[in-house]
Amino acid sequence: MDSSRSFRSTHSGLVMVSSLLLLLVVTILALSIFRSFGLQERIAGNTRDKQRALQAAISTQQYAEQWIINYSNAPTAVNAGIASSAAIHGTASIIYASTSGGQICSNTLPSLLGSYTNITQVPVPWTAGVYYVPPGLNVGSASSQSSTDVYPQTPIFYITDLGPVASSNGSSGEVYQVDAYSSGTSANTVAVVESTFAITCIVCAPGAI
Repeated sequence: MDSSRSFRSTHSGLVMVSSLLLLLVVTILALSIFRSFGLQERIAGNTRDKQRALQAAISTQQYAEQWIINYSNAPTAVNAGIASSAAIHGTASIIYASTSGGQICSNTLPSLLGSYTNITQVPVPWTAGVYYVPPGLNVGSASSQSSTDVYPQTPIFYITDLGPVASSNGSSGEVYQVDAYSSGTSANTVAVVESTFAITCIVCAPGAI
């Protein structure tokens, strides 16, 4: 009888220890799964915010390029055989863009960054360029907006005149560089895009576009 009771007690103890170990393993697995889900959610959120910043920067860049072609008188100046010096400013301070708003600068954007080597290092608010709000973009504080997709910083573009086109076929023109940058819905997410393009003419008639 004593031997039987001792066997049952030992057996119950082994079952309890095994159950506790199994419970511990299941708990660790569950915590790992939840942590993995949380990490994947953060990665997806960061990727989405990066895409938002990139799309806003590209939209701002495209507006700047269209402004040069349609509103800056640069095509007219190029066709007249002269540089668009009348549209060039030595520096660029913050101005707000309208349907005809913009600014062409003779100095490059890096020269305005001071000790900063990259625009992403410059603290918000940025202080050089032209503000532009793409259609449908909500800018401001989250508390003042009904939408959850609120951008804390207005996108900015900066246009630099790089000088005349080097041409051997008799054409004339001007080269422009456009830098555009925007944050995502988080101020820690910044996208920067840059394009370089030239406006040229083969037969330059003053006043013709």
